[in-house]
Amino acid sequence: MPLKSTSRFDLESIYQAIINNAVDGIITIDEKGRIEAVNPAALRLFGYDESELITQNVKMLMPEPDRSSHDKYIGNYHATGKGKIIGKGREVVGKRKDGSMFPFLLSISEVMLENKKIFTGVIHDISELREVKDALLRERDLSELKSRFVTMASHEFRTPLSTILSSVSLISKYNDPRDEEKRLKHINRIKASVSNLTTILNDFLSLSKLEEGRVMNDPVSFLITEFSMEIIDEMSDILKEAQKIQYNHTGSVEEVYLDKNVLRNVMINLISNAIKYSKEGQEIIVDTEVENETLKIAVKDRGIGIPKEEQEYLFSRFFRANNATNIPGTGLGLNIVKKYLDLLDGRIEFTDNKPQGTIFFVYVPLSNNNHEINTSN
Repeated sequence: MPLKSTSRFDLESIYQAIINNAVDGIITIDEKGRIEAVNPAALRLFGYDESELITQNVKMLMPEPDRSSHDKYIGNYHATGKGKIIGKGREVVGKRKDGSMFPFLLSISEVMLENKKIFTGVIHDISELREVKDALLRERDLSELKSRFVTMASHEFRTPLSTILSSVSLISKYNDPRDEEKRLKHINRIKASVSNLTTILNDFLSLSKLEEGRVMNDPVSFLITEFSMEIIDEMSDILKEAQKIQYNHTGSVEEVYLDKNVLRNVMINLISNAIKYSKEGQEIIVDTEVENETLKIAVKDRGIGIPKEEQEYLFSRFFRANNATNIPGTGLGLNIVKKYLDLLDGRIEFTDNKPQGTIFFVYVPLSNNNHEINTSN
């Protein structure tokens, strides 16, 4: 049976209905990049009304650097007849009216219509797909992190556990009052080993919470001087022989408005590192200052320092410098500090503390810490 013929009017109505009801956005531009037609789906994706787009250059829907290079790209295509994405699909980023960005797959076709060349772009939003992909990547990274940590922790746990076991066995043999010095020596060894184990576990728990987006910001007002002295008093239990911590606060402003737990983790990590990497009898200096709505913290040590050729990796996960291989540690501490400071819109810097040692500088803006922290991004 022969097919029924369809009038041009009917075809145009069908095509228009298809375009208007398409799930994907469809935009048509002329040879100069000016928008000639846009369907409802594209208007929803970019957040514009049709009157705001018609006759405008399509580059208004692009972020930099694509926006600046788009006219040049069209000119090159007209001159050479070669296009990078015409007739192909490509993942790009669009810019909505409100300034937000979203990823989409773009397919462009070229059509000659009544001796006029036009380009039609089909826009398929992949925001949800990208979110799923990012979530899977985070899950994979977290799984790899846990696997690597288990391997590392099993090795790091062995030495302090052996030390605890041997010291407990020896203490039980020192019953004479004259053996008090020997008992204290092994008690201190046990305390140091327990502290090492606690550090390893805290590093993993902190990083796990950060990676899973479970750290919330709960800022409160407090005096940085009292807060710092409490931490230093707490850290005195792990000082080596004849080590001491000197604390100084500069200026008359002492009150800050920050998350105490986040800041506490930052300071404890930096101070414990200063203790760990400094020798017996060396002084550690902690300075604080509140100036121009910024909390400044400096932790100075006279430790082993950081080799210049390795400094670029200092905040990387599991990084251990070559001169620190004989010192217990997970290689996670500074990576965790960096993540915590990122959450507070803060930053960390370091420099050599001549002739030996390191100074870490922390800067935390006080005006940016009245919002909830979202660690899932």
